[in-house]
Amino acid sequence: MTTTPTERLYFADPFLTRFTGHVIAHGTWNGLPSVVLDRTAFYPEAGGQMADRGVLGGHAVRDVQVDDAGVVHHLLELAEGTPLPAPGTELSGDIDPVRRRIHMALHTGQHMLSSALVNVAHAHTVSSRLGETVCTIDVDVEALDERLVAEAEAQVNALIDADVPIRAFFPTPEELAALPLRRAPKVTDNIRVVQITGFDVSPCGGTHCTRSGQVGLVRVLGVERYKGKGRVLFSAGGRARSELWQEAGVLRALSRTFSCAPLDVPASVDKLRRDLTEAREALGAARAKLAEATAAELAAQLERSPEQRVVAVLEGAPPEELRSVAARLTNRPGAVVLLAGRSPEGLAVLIARGAGSTFGCGAFLKRAAEAAGGRGGGRPEHAEGRLPPQTDWPALVASLLA
Repeated sequence: MTTTPTERLYFADPFLTRFTGHVIAHGTWNGLPSVVLDRTAFYPEAGGQMADRGVLGGHAVRDVQVDDAGVVHHLLELAEGTPLPAPGTELSGDIDPVRRRIHMALHTGQHMLSSALVNVAHAHTVSSRLGETVCTIDVDVEALDERLVAEAEAQVNALIDADVPIRAFFPTPEELAALPLRRAPKVTDNIRVVQITGFDVSPCGGTHCTRSGQVGLVRVLGVERYKGKGRVLFSAGGRARSELWQEAGVLRALSRTFSCAPLDVPASVDKLRRDLTEAREALGAARAKLAEATAAELAAQLERSPEQRVVAVLEGAPPEELRSVAARLTNRPGAVVLLAGRSPEGLAVLIARGAGSTFGCGAFLKRAAEAAGGRGGGRPEHAEGRLPPQTDWPALVASLLA
């Protein structure tokens, strides 16, 4: 296994997606075999940026990683029994250009947004992550003012419109000392710097755009707190455009549903919420009246029962309706109420007693559930459960009380 650092071709040309290199060794990464080349255009996962994907020597590249010696490991998708390409073999590599281009825009957009957050909110980036679906920037302040974050977003997009040059280079120690770095380098040798003209200078080994206009768009998706720090969720470039198109499609579909213009959807939703609130209030009032009427009808049975028990099945009644009816009946101290509500999903069961009764509601429901093949339980004074829909509740109660 070699310890010679791999030559990384993307340093000179981030748009390079096709190259050739020679196998100089086989290695391992997390127990998996890897191919080491003398040079590569594949970006290995590092600095919060995900690795490139593509094809190397006709095999799909499943991952790319770099070790502490600067050796880049290419992990290939190989059929069972297929050996790694032998040392000395020349391989052609093709990087997925769409993924590479998205990562370039996301990483450059992150540098821009991190710098803008310093400018407008004095919030310095402590970490960033460019994920498969979500990109984040964590800063050294506990809370971020969303208005300031919006101002930073506007500043970045103005810079994109200005289309300024972006330079990635390895300065001499003297040049490095004179540069106004936004943050200190994480390494001590071969420090690479990305300079966004007139806006940001940061040490970074990632793939970046060569002009700010290539980023296309930076979009803040949200602001939140994470582990006591402020966090900004963002997107950029092709990913941001794709997300906007998807959201616009959803908005257009909603506008057709509401028969209004896309920008009138919020007003239509507000009206729908008001209508829903009114409908819920009306439904609540109707249910209360129904519960009152049902309770009055069942109260007559209760009065005729020597044991002060009432057994009833209320067709279609949900558990909340059973509770409402039971509450009106158990104000009688000695009452025992055994109610069921039948629906296609099953038989909702509620058993409750008045304050003066000693009937064991939970124990009785447990017996009923065991007998009918359902489930349920509760306290001595109140129990709820669900039995199979075909259960004959009055007959089951009668058999258990016999």
